[in-house]
Amino acid sequence: MDNDSLNGMSWRERLYVIIFFTNTPSGKRFDTWLLIVIFASLVVVMLDSIASFNQLHGPLLTRLEWGFTAIFAVEYALRIHTHPEPRKYIFSFYGIVDLLSVLPAFIALLFPEAQYLLVVRVIRMLRIFRVLKLTPYLSQANFLLVALRGSKQKIIVFLASVTTLVIIYGTLMYVVEGPSNGFTSIPMSIYWAVVTLTTVGFGDIVPHTPLGKALATMVMITGYSIIAVPTGIFTAELANAMRQDSLQHNCPTCDKLNHEANAAFCSRCGSSLFERRELEAQD
Repeated sequence: MDNDSLNGMSWRERLYVIIFFTNTPSGKRFDTWLLIVIFASLVVVMLDSIASFNQLHGPLLTRLEWGFTAIFAVEYALRIHTHPEPRKYIFSFYGIVDLLSVLPAFIALLFPEAQYLLVVRVIRMLRIFRVLKLTPYLSQANFLLVALRGSKQKIIVFLASVTTLVIIYGTLMYVVEGPSNGFTSIPMSIYWAVVTLTTVGFGDIVPHTPLGKALATMVMITGYSIIAVPTGIFTAELANAMRQDSLQHNCPTCDKLNHEANAAFCSRCGSSLFERRELEAQD
Protein backbone atom coordinates (compact mmCIF):
# COMPACT_ATOMS: atom_id res chain seq x y z
CA MET A 1 0.00 0.00 0.00
CA ASP A 2 1.35 3.44 -0.95
CA ASN A 3 0.44 6.92 0.22
CA ASP A 4 -1.89 7.43 -2.77
CA SER A 5 -4.08 4.61 -1.48
CA LEU A 6 -4.57 6.55 1.75
CA ASN A 7 -6.06 9.57 -0.01
CA GLY A 8 -9.43 7.87 -0.53
CA MET A 9 -9.79 7.05 3.18
CA SER A 10 -11.18 9.12 6.01
CA TRP A 11 -8.69 10.74 8.36
CA ARG A 12 -9.46 8.13 11.03
CA GLU A 13 -8.80 5.26 8.62
CA ARG A 14 -5.58 6.90 7.43
CA LEU A 15 -4.38 7.31 11.01
CA TYR A 16 -5.25 3.68 11.74
CA VAL A 17 -3.18 2.43 8.79
CA ILE A 18 -0.27 4.73 9.62
CA ILE A 19 -0.20 3.91 13.34
CA PHE A 20 -0.83 0.17 13.24
CA PHE A 21 0.82 -0.90 9.97
CA THR A 22 4.21 -0.47 8.32
CA ASN A 23 3.24 -1.32 4.73
CA THR A 24 3.13 2.37 3.79
CA PRO A 25 6.01 4.88 3.77
CA SER A 26 4.11 7.00 6.30
CA GLY A 27 3.52 4.02 8.58
CA LYS A 28 7.16 3.01 8.45
CA ARG A 29 8.28 6.56 9.23
CA PHE A 30 5.84 6.71 12.14
CA ASP A 31 7.18 3.51 13.71
CA THR A 32 10.78 4.56 13.08
CA TRP A 33 10.32 7.90 14.82
CA LEU A 34 8.37 6.20 17.60
CA LEU A 35 11.31 3.86 18.25
CA ILE A 36 13.67 6.85 18.34
CA VAL A 37 11.47 8.60 20.90
CA ILE A 38 11.21 5.42 23.01
CA PHE A 39 14.98 5.02 22.99
CA ALA A 40 15.49 8.69 23.91
CA SER A 41 13.05 8.38 26.84
CA LEU A 42 14.95 5.34 28.10
CA VAL A 43 18.20 7.29 27.99
CA VAL A 44 16.57 10.09 30.01
CA VAL A 45 15.31 7.64 32.66
CA MET A 46 18.76 6.05 32.95
CA LEU A 47 20.51 9.40 33.24
CA ASP A 48 18.02 10.48 35.89
CA SER A 49 19.04 7.49 38.03
CA ILE A 50 22.65 8.79 38.18
CA ALA A 51 22.84 10.97 41.30
CA SER A 52 25.56 13.34 40.04
CA PHE A 53 23.83 13.87 36.68
CA ASN A 54 20.48 14.35 38.38
CA GLN A 55 21.89 17.08 40.62
CA LEU A 56 23.20 19.01 37.61
CA HIS A 57 20.35 18.51 35.16
CA GLY A 58 17.40 17.37 37.30
CA PRO A 59 14.87 20.00 36.12
CA LEU A 60 15.78 19.44 32.45
CA LEU A 61 15.40 15.67 32.80
CA THR A 62 12.04 16.13 34.49
CA ARG A 63 10.76 18.34 31.68
CA LEU A 64 12.02 15.92 29.04
CA GLU A 65 10.41 12.98 30.80
CA TRP A 66 7.05 14.70 31.02
CA GLY A 67 7.37 15.66 27.37
CA PHE A 68 7.93 12.02 26.41
CA THR A 69 5.04 10.98 28.64
CA ALA A 70 2.74 13.46 26.89
CA ILE A 71 3.79 12.09 23.49
CA PHE A 72 3.10 8.51 24.56
CA ALA A 73 -0.21 9.47 26.16
CA VAL A 74 -1.38 11.15 22.93
CA GLU A 75 -0.20 8.16 20.91
CA TYR A 76 -2.04 5.75 23.21
CA ALA A 77 -5.24 7.81 22.95
CA LEU A 78 -4.94 7.90 19.14
CA ARG A 79 -4.48 4.13 19.01
CA ILE A 80 -7.66 3.63 21.02
CA HIS A 81 -9.60 6.20 18.99
CA THR A 82 -8.58 4.93 15.55
CA HIS A 83 -8.72 1.18 16.20
CA PRO A 84 -11.92 -0.47 14.86
CA GLU A 85 -12.13 -2.57 18.03
CA PRO A 86 -10.67 -0.46 20.87
CA ARG A 87 -11.28 -3.12 23.51
CA LYS A 88 -9.28 -5.64 21.48
CA TYR A 89 -6.32 -3.26 21.33
CA ILE A 90 -6.53 -2.21 25.00
CA PHE A 91 -6.29 -5.80 26.23
CA SER A 92 -3.72 -6.90 23.66
CA PHE A 93 -0.04 -7.34 24.54
CA TYR A 94 1.03 -4.07 22.92
CA GLY A 95 -1.99 -2.26 24.35
CA ILE A 96 -1.02 -3.21 27.89
CA VAL A 97 2.64 -2.30 27.27
CA ASP A 98 1.63 1.06 25.80
CA LEU A 99 -0.47 1.78 28.89
CA LEU A 100 2.35 0.74 31.25
CA SER A 101 4.68 3.15 29.44
CA VAL A 102 2.49 6.06 30.56
CA LEU A 103 1.16 5.06 34.00
CA PRO A 104 4.46 5.15 36.00
CA ALA A 105 4.88 8.87 35.31
CA PHE A 106 1.55 9.61 37.03
CA ILE A 107 2.13 7.06 39.79
CA ALA A 108 5.44 8.83 40.47
CA LEU A 109 3.48 11.91 41.55
CA LEU A 110 2.48 9.90 44.64
CA PHE A 111 5.48 7.56 44.84
CA PRO A 112 8.60 9.25 43.36
CA GLU A 113 10.55 5.99 43.17
CA ALA A 114 8.02 4.64 40.66
CA GLN A 115 9.44 6.85 37.92
CA TYR A 116 12.14 4.28 37.25
CA LEU A 117 9.42 1.81 36.25
CA LEU A 118 9.35 3.77 33.01
CA VAL A 119 12.11 1.46 31.78
CA VAL A 120 9.21 -0.82 30.85
CA ARG A 121 9.22 1.24 27.66
CA VAL A 122 12.11 -0.89 26.46
CA ILE A 123 9.52 -3.60 25.73
CA ARG A 124 8.00 -1.24 23.18
CA MET A 125 11.23 -1.60 21.20
CA LEU A 126 9.79 -4.93 20.07
CA ARG A 127 8.03 -2.89 17.40
CA ILE A 128 11.34 -2.87 15.55
CA PHE A 129 10.40 -6.33 14.28
CA ARG A 130 7.55 -4.72 12.36
CA VAL A 131 9.70 -1.93 10.95
CA LEU A 132 12.42 -4.31 9.77
CA LYS A 133 9.91 -6.85 8.44
CA LEU A 134 11.14 -9.51 10.87
CA THR A 135 7.68 -10.52 12.09
CA PRO A 136 7.52 -13.72 9.97
CA TYR A 137 10.63 -15.00 11.71
CA LEU A 138 8.89 -14.78 15.08
CA SER A 139 6.88 -17.84 14.06
CA GLN A 140 10.05 -19.84 14.64
CA ALA A 141 9.62 -19.08 18.35
CA ASN A 142 6.82 -21.63 18.28
CA PHE A 143 9.50 -24.34 18.19
CA LEU A 144 10.83 -23.06 21.52
CA LEU A 145 7.34 -23.11 23.07
CA VAL A 146 6.71 -26.65 21.84
CA ALA A 147 10.08 -27.77 23.19
CA LEU A 148 9.39 -26.16 26.57
CA ARG A 149 5.99 -27.85 26.82
CA GLY A 150 7.45 -31.20 25.80
CA SER A 151 10.27 -31.03 28.35
CA LYS A 152 8.16 -29.58 31.17
CA GLN A 153 7.85 -32.79 33.17
CA LYS A 154 11.53 -33.69 32.77
CA ILE A 155 12.61 -30.20 33.84
CA ILE A 156 10.30 -30.32 36.87
CA VAL A 157 11.83 -33.65 37.93
CA PHE A 158 15.30 -32.17 37.39
CA LEU A 159 14.53 -29.08 39.48
CA ALA A 160 13.04 -31.23 42.24
CA SER A 161 16.20 -33.35 42.29
CA VAL A 162 18.45 -30.27 42.41
CA THR A 163 16.33 -28.77 45.20
CA THR A 164 16.70 -31.98 47.21
CA LEU A 165 20.47 -31.95 46.65
CA VAL A 166 20.97 -28.36 47.81
CA ILE A 167 18.89 -29.02 50.95
CA ILE A 168 21.00 -32.09 51.76
CA TYR A 169 24.31 -30.33 51.02
CA GLY A 170 23.24 -27.23 52.93
CA THR A 171 22.22 -29.22 55.98
CA LEU A 172 25.46 -31.23 55.94
CA MET A 173 27.53 -28.06 55.65
CA TYR A 174 25.66 -26.52 58.59
CA VAL A 175 26.48 -29.59 60.68
CA VAL A 176 30.12 -29.68 59.57
CA GLU A 177 30.99 -25.96 59.71
CA GLY A 178 28.46 -24.46 62.12
CA PRO A 179 27.75 -20.82 63.03
CA SER A 180 31.37 -20.15 64.01
CA ASN A 181 32.44 -20.36 60.35
CA GLY A 182 29.60 -18.26 58.92
CA PHE A 183 27.00 -20.99 58.41
CA THR A 184 24.64 -19.45 60.93
CA SER A 185 21.53 -21.39 59.93
CA ILE A 186 20.33 -24.11 57.60
CA PRO A 187 18.70 -21.60 55.20
CA MET A 188 22.02 -19.70 55.02
CA SER A 189 23.81 -22.98 54.35
CA ILE A 190 21.30 -23.85 51.62
CA TYR A 191 21.98 -20.45 50.07
CA TRP A 192 25.70 -21.34 50.03
CA ALA A 193 24.88 -24.71 48.46
CA VAL A 194 22.84 -23.05 45.68
CA VAL A 195 25.60 -20.53 44.94
CA THR A 196 28.24 -23.27 44.89
CA LEU A 197 26.21 -25.81 42.92
CA THR A 198 25.49 -23.26 40.20
CA THR A 199 29.25 -22.49 40.03
CA VAL A 200 28.63 -18.80 40.82
CA GLY A 201 30.71 -18.70 44.00
CA PHE A 202 30.20 -15.26 45.58
CA GLY A 203 32.74 -16.06 48.29
CA ASP A 204 30.78 -14.36 51.07
CA ILE A 205 30.57 -17.69 52.93
CA VAL A 206 33.34 -20.26 52.63
CA PRO A 207 34.14 -23.49 54.53
CA HIS A 208 37.20 -23.51 56.78
CA THR A 209 37.49 -27.09 58.00
CA PRO A 210 39.05 -29.87 55.88
CA LEU A 211 35.78 -31.82 55.92
CA GLY A 212 33.85 -28.73 54.87
CA LYS A 213 36.25 -28.09 51.99
CA ALA A 214 35.89 -31.73 50.89
CA LEU A 215 32.12 -31.34 50.92
CA ALA A 216 32.39 -28.07 48.96
CA THR A 217 34.54 -29.87 46.37
CA MET A 218 31.83 -32.51 46.00
CA VAL A 219 29.18 -29.83 45.56
CA MET A 220 31.19 -28.08 42.84
CA ILE A 221 31.84 -31.32 40.97
CA THR A 222 28.13 -32.13 41.19
CA GLY A 223 27.32 -28.71 39.79
CA TYR A 224 29.51 -29.25 36.73
CA SER A 225 28.04 -32.73 36.30
CA ILE A 226 24.40 -31.62 36.19
CA ILE A 227 24.78 -28.30 34.36
CA ALA A 228 24.34 -29.99 30.98
CA VAL A 229 21.22 -31.95 31.94
CA PRO A 230 18.53 -29.29 31.27
CA THR A 231 20.37 -28.21 28.11
CA GLY A 232 20.29 -31.77 26.79
CA ILE A 233 16.61 -32.17 27.63
CA PHE A 234 15.61 -28.95 25.92
CA THR A 235 17.82 -29.57 22.88
CA ALA A 236 16.33 -33.04 22.36
CA GLU A 237 12.78 -31.68 22.55
CA LEU A 238 13.65 -28.79 20.22
CA ALA A 239 15.10 -31.19 17.64
CA ASN A 240 11.99 -33.36 17.95
CA ALA A 241 9.69 -30.35 17.44
CA MET A 242 11.59 -29.27 14.33
CA ARG A 243 11.55 -32.83 12.97
CA GLN A 244 7.80 -33.10 13.49
CA ASP A 245 7.31 -29.80 11.67
CA SER A 246 9.33 -31.06 8.71
CA LEU A 247 6.90 -33.98 8.38
CA GLN A 248 3.83 -31.76 8.06
CA HIS A 249 3.28 -32.22 4.31
CA ASN A 250 -0.40 -31.76 3.57
CA CYS A 251 -1.52 -33.84 0.58
CA PRO A 252 -3.52 -31.57 -1.80
CA THR A 253 -5.77 -34.50 -2.80
CA CYS A 254 -6.62 -36.44 0.39
CA ASP A 255 -5.29 -34.00 3.04
CA LYS A 256 -3.15 -36.68 4.70
CA LEU A 257 -0.53 -35.26 7.07
CA ASN A 258 2.75 -36.52 8.52
CA HIS A 259 4.66 -37.68 5.46
CA GLU A 260 8.38 -38.34 5.45
CA ALA A 261 10.56 -35.25 5.33
CA ASN A 262 11.80 -35.89 1.78
CA ALA A 263 8.58 -37.46 0.43
CA ALA A 264 7.40 -36.16 -2.96
CA PHE A 265 4.21 -38.26 -3.21
CA CYS A 266 1.40 -39.06 -0.76
CA SER A 267 1.71 -42.47 0.88
CA ARG A 268 -2.10 -42.83 0.91
CA CYS A 269 -3.29 -41.78 -2.56
CA GLY A 270 -0.04 -41.40 -4.50
CA SER A 271 -0.68 -37.77 -5.49
CA SER A 272 2.17 -35.30 -5.72
CA LEU A 273 2.60 -33.44 -2.43
CA PHE A 274 3.82 -30.35 -4.23
CA GLU A 275 1.28 -30.30 -7.05
CA ARG A 276 -0.43 -27.27 -5.53
CA ARG A 277 2.82 -25.32 -5.48
CA GLU A 278 3.50 -26.22 -9.15
CA LEU A 279 0.06 -24.99 -10.21
CA GLU A 280 0.53 -21.75 -8.27
CA ALA A 281 3.92 -21.26 -9.93
CA GLN A 282 2.35 -21.74 -13.38
CA ASP A 283 -0.30 -19.15 -12.60
